[in-house]
Amino acid sequence: MNLLKTSVGRLRLIGLLEGISLLILIFIAVPLKYGFEQPNLVKTMGPVHGALFLLYIFNTLSIGVNQSWKFTETTWKVLFACIIPFGTFFIDKKILSKIKNDN
Repeated sequence: MNLLKTSVGRLRLIGLLEGISLLILIFIAVPLKYGFEQPNLVKTMGPVHGALFLLYIFNTLSIGVNQSWKFTETTWKVLFACIIPFGTFFIDKKILSKIKNDN
């Protein structure tokens, strides 16, 4: 299935990118900044990660409303995932990959 064809697929892609941006920040950018006095990657990736984080939240809420997700069963778990480091990877596997979406 092509991720970009459905709203849940796009959310999954945003979650993947959000998780990867956090990996880059934690394991590459921050060590470069504090270990080698090279802050440029943090200055670049920080806003990128922040934008992906917000995009993930807004898309989750939009899809949750459009698809009538039960907040107590699905929406809050998907939202909470982006607060926990690398939670978007987990929630993709446990919830998002199993949701059928035709739009």
